[in-house]
Amino acid sequence: MRLSLLLCFSLFLSILKAQNIKTPSEFLGYDLGSQFSRHHEVVAYYEYLAETAPDRVKLVRYGKTNERRPLILAYVSSKENISNLDDIQTEHLKSINNKGTNDKAIVWLSYNVHGNESVSTEASMKTIYSLLTEKQAYLENTVVIIDPCINPDGRDRYVNWYNQNKNTPNQVDPNSVEHHEGWLSGRSNHYMFDLNRDWAWLTQIESQQRLKQYNKWMPHVHVDFHEQGVNNPYYFAPAAEPYHEVITDFQRQFQETIGKNHAKYFDANGWFYFTKEVFDLLYPSYGDTYPMYNGAIGMTYEQGGSGRAGLGIITNNGDTLTLKDRIDHHFTTGLSTVEVASNNSVKLNQEFKKFYQNKNYKYKSYVLKGDTDKLDALTKLLDQHEITYGFTKNSTVKGYNYTNGTFGSMSTDQNALVVSTDQSKGTMVKVLFEPNAKLSDSLTYDITAWSLPYAYGLDAIAATSLVNTQNSTLNTELKPFEPNSYAYVTDWNSLKDAKFLASLLQKKVKVRKATTPFTINNQSFERGSLIITRSDNENVKDFEQTLVATAKETDKILHPVSTGFVDKGKDFGSSYVDMIKAPRVAVLSGEPTRTLQFGEIWHFFEQQLNYPITVLEGSYAKRVDLDTYDVLILPDGNYGRFLDEETLKDLKEWVRSGGNLIAMSGAIDQLASKGGFGIKKKKNESEEKEKPLAHKDLQRESMKKAITGAIFKTKVDNSHPLAFGYTDTYFTLKLGAKAFDYLKTGNAVYLENNTTPVSGFAGSTAQKQLGNTLVFGAEKMGRGQVIYLVDNPLFRGFWENGKLFFANALFMVD
Repeated sequence: MRLSLLLCFSLFLSILKAQNIKTPSEFLGYDLGSQFSRHHEVVAYYEYLAETAPDRVKLVRYGKTNERRPLILAYVSSKENISNLDDIQTEHLKSINNKGTNDKAIVWLSYNVHGNESVSTEASMKTIYSLLTEKQAYLENTVVIIDPCINPDGRDRYVNWYNQNKNTPNQVDPNSVEHHEGWLSGRSNHYMFDLNRDWAWLTQIESQQRLKQYNKWMPHVHVDFHEQGVNNPYYFAPAAEPYHEVITDFQRQFQETIGKNHAKYFDANGWFYFTKEVFDLLYPSYGDTYPMYNGAIGMTYEQGGSGRAGLGIITNNGDTLTLKDRIDHHFTTGLSTVEVASNNSVKLNQEFKKFYQNKNYKYKSYVLKGDTDKLDALTKLLDQHEITYGFTKNSTVKGYNYTNGTFGSMSTDQNALVVSTDQSKGTMVKVLFEPNAKLSDSLTYDITAWSLPYAYGLDAIAATSLVNTQNSTLNTELKPFEPNSYAYVTDWNSLKDAKFLASLLQKKVKVRKATTPFTINNQSFERGSLIITRSDNENVKDFEQTLVATAKETDKILHPVSTGFVDKGKDFGSSYVDMIKAPRVAVLSGEPTRTLQFGEIWHFFEQQLNYPITVLEGSYAKRVDLDTYDVLILPDGNYGRFLDEETLKDLKEWVRSGGNLIAMSGAIDQLASKGGFGIKKKKNESEEKEKPLAHKDLQRESMKKAITGAIFKTKVDNSHPLAFGYTDTYFTLKLGAKAFDYLKTGNAVYLENNTTPVSGFAGSTAQKQLGNTLVFGAEKMGRGQVIYLVDNPLFRGFWENGKLFFANALFMVD
């Protein structure tokens, strides 16, 4: 009796304490769902909860965005669990090594990765309040980690725009301006990157900081909350095919278990939903697949709405979809997820341990060799993922040869990188390094190829046996700086070299480039190698100190020489050794460009190359005097209206006067169709009369003409300045079947007749269309050039081996 009274009294105190917690509406001062909350208001509510219920909420600021908004995590659990949070974390991580005694379910809920999919942050506040009040029982054996807003910059961009443009009261008519976001939408982050496609590549500051926290917990369940088109019903797990082959039977089954629990609540409310469609589990850089490949049950939940919905909108079927409706749906699936995890905590822990037990993957080790700068860049990515690696000794390894696409061998030296699947992150290693992901279905939501040896431009072997390593660091050549040398020489074959050059040019240091190979002091240098002479820089104050400091900042090795008289090739005073001009660069933004590719260019200049650019907005760009700039970049986009007859005439005159125009994707389409440029679309040679198709077969038949992010082996003319620093082979990532004929001259990178992808899916018709087509090239026009980048060398910031082409277009092509 006494024990029962104590329990009742304890429960009464708990309920009383819960009742003292303000609801989101009470705290914010408006009904949740009647307005969009700004990020600082959301942070304030979470801080309030942590102050009011510190025994059940622990708040952590894990970083800041580019625009200095805080990134936060809230740990929510029972009083006992929060007091033992460090022990729970420690025991849980031991389970990766088949040890530990953790019996708690770890559930991570991520909201608002796309800023204008804004309902989820609102739903997060309702969810955490419910967990602290009427759903406390779920927390007895569950730790819930809530990230209320992965993308604060994008969210505030949308919320501010909506508040500025909405009617009062809000207008549900879909034609009203509040339902038509402009070019700079809130979906992406500050640099217009899609953070939901950056989990594996970690190009963005939000992703980098978040993954550090994720690796500290490695949850059992991870949910990524999204929105889709206004007229779509709710989507939840199980996911669509293709599933990557490494996904376990349990992961598949548990997705279905959770989906059925959601369906129970949605059915009771008469809400519509769908499963097993559109959103597959293949591409490794999503908020559902990345957790899957790390042992979690990763899931995407999609609510109809997104940036068009506002506070309310009339849908195609005549219903009004409100923000409150959308909150209720995400709130329901969030609680349902925690409920299922809580009810299956023991099973989740058991299966998590099983996931990390030895996997008998075909390839046991991936061995890579090549330029040390590229190896260094790859190891930095592996470090962020906490993937272990080592370096082997001089030997020969056998296995699948990535360059040839056949079984073969490769000699190694002490800097050959070895990444093995025999480690806790072994599944992630397989997914990131495998030559060609197995596809159970060609209808996919994203790219189907991403293998890191191709992305980083490294020779590689996938070995079926473990390859031993002898050390864990690169052996780099260290050369003491020799003052008062005639000149200093360094190579040109990676982004690190481009950063070094970019930094020197901004410091007014004059740099020359070799346009032919040469040998000096018995050391060979290829085309593009940088030469910094003392005589060129006599007027540069503290020349040597500047040079040394810049080399140190960019981790570059300088080779001092005492003469400009070379052993082989052209002497330093030759006309073949050109001075590099510091280009004044402008990039077009706004309409008509595509936000994502503009963002890739913007991020490349500011966060990777560290070189200034001027951003010209499309609405006024035609009034700008282009003679102010040496380089103009036209990102992908729809240029039909922008490139009118007068604008094309001005562009041509500017190029003929010495300007360099860099055209990408959609911009090339317009230059080809308008005439006056050497680029021409390839005629469709595969058109033929086909038998009538059943309506149900149309989608699959259309895949014959599609390329869903596949890798192709191309030929390279590395004597062309656009290809300086490359070998005679480049693996390009194609995102579609767009094809252009060879230029008359200046074909730096191109496809010949063999158009079978080395990795990923390309339809049969698309492959035929790609035969004998341009990838990268340059057309001389007067004193300037038009540079065509048909494929995107900066795609999502992760295709490392493409970035030097962009640098060449800036610094080497003249």
